[in-house]
Amino acid sequence: MKLSTPAKIIGLAALAIIVVFLARCTSSSIKDDLQQSGESSKVEMSKPEQQASASAVADDVMVIRLKDGDVRIKLRPDLAPKHVERIKALAASGDYDNVVFHRVIDGFMAQTGDVQFADKTSDYRPERAGTGGSSFPDLPAEFSSEPFVRGTVGMARSNNPNSANSQFFIMLAPATHLNGSYTVVGTVESGMDKVDSIKKGDPNKNGVVTDPDSMLAVTVGSKS
Repeated sequence: MKLSTPAKIIGLAALAIIVVFLARCTSSSIKDDLQQSGESSKVEMSKPEQQASASAVADDVMVIRLKDGDVRIKLRPDLAPKHVERIKALAASGDYDNVVFHRVIDGFMAQTGDVQFADKTSDYRPERAGTGGSSFPDLPAEFSSEPFVRGTVGMARSNNPNSANSQFFIMLAPATHLNGSYTVVGTVESGMDKVDSIKKGDPNKNGVVTDPDSMLAVTVGSKS
């Protein structure tokens, strides 16, 4: 039996509606499958893994207690693994405790870390503060492209690039001339206002400080 033209049109329209309906159902099913697949592929960290991750982050945080409060520094082992390891070792042994900021230049930086001659509570020798290091050997340079800006923490050294040992400095302002020539070991995360309050030195004596402030205590990691 031949269909009339109106019947053909109605039939084709009904077929088109069925095709569209089936296509939408298939698309929705695929979308649901993909979402479920994506959700099932997400890997949640277990509590021990979360704790281990948090511990790893904490291990790279150094806190310096000053007279006005704490300074929190994020260490950068990704930039200078040997230097950061040295800082951690000296902090863990308590060698940095009570060491003075022997050289502080307003608008430039505050330098400390001479555990040999600048411990205010043990054989303090102000005339030699800034010339000593630690019982460990000097370190090879670990220069990077990280810039020296306000809050950057760098390792002090002599004219020999491979002479950094225990002394470090905190930038009070940017100093582009240091970029690529000194090792960056970290950056201040909080407490820069406390750093700004460190007693300044005599600008006519290269920032040497009379009766200087000191690091009352230095901790790294879980003790911070």
